[in-house]
Amino acid sequence: MTQLDDLDKRILQVLQSDASLSNHALAARVHASPPTCLRRVQRLRKEGVIAKEVAILAPEKVGAGLTAIVEITLDHQATEHQIAFEQLVSLEIAVQQCYRVSPGPDFVLVIQVSDMAAYHALAHRLFATQANVRNVRSFFSITRSKFETQIALIDS
Repeated sequence: MTQLDDLDKRILQVLQSDASLSNHALAARVHASPPTCLRRVQRLRKEGVIAKEVAILAPEKVGAGLTAIVEITLDHQATEHQIAFEQLVSLEIAVQQCYRVSPGPDFVLVIQVSDMAAYHALAHRLFATQANVRNVRSFFSITRSKFETQIALIDS
């Protein structure tokens, strides 16, 4: 784990809210000089603390309004079978998140698609045609009351 001081945490907290800020604007928000702030951000990127900087889209605005949370149980749970399943789902862009979990099912997936027909097509590709998938249990979001990508770093 990377050691983070208070300035690192302030930088990361602000970037989690708005990664599009210029270095000068970021430095002003975290009360640091622009050169110091730039060096810190570069170090945090190099060390992998900042894994990726992206735009978060509104699914309903881009035609991906159906969210499915799917539990998957495999017939065979040996490591190589789990890795094979993870590799399979990693190829599907609609699978936004994949978690190996315990206890209960082997995996929980978060899937974002346009509609039920798109979900059925994906489910057929990923689950129905796979000999090692024993059970699929799907839940469909009716409303999304909270969605955050931030990790708490500073005690509020």
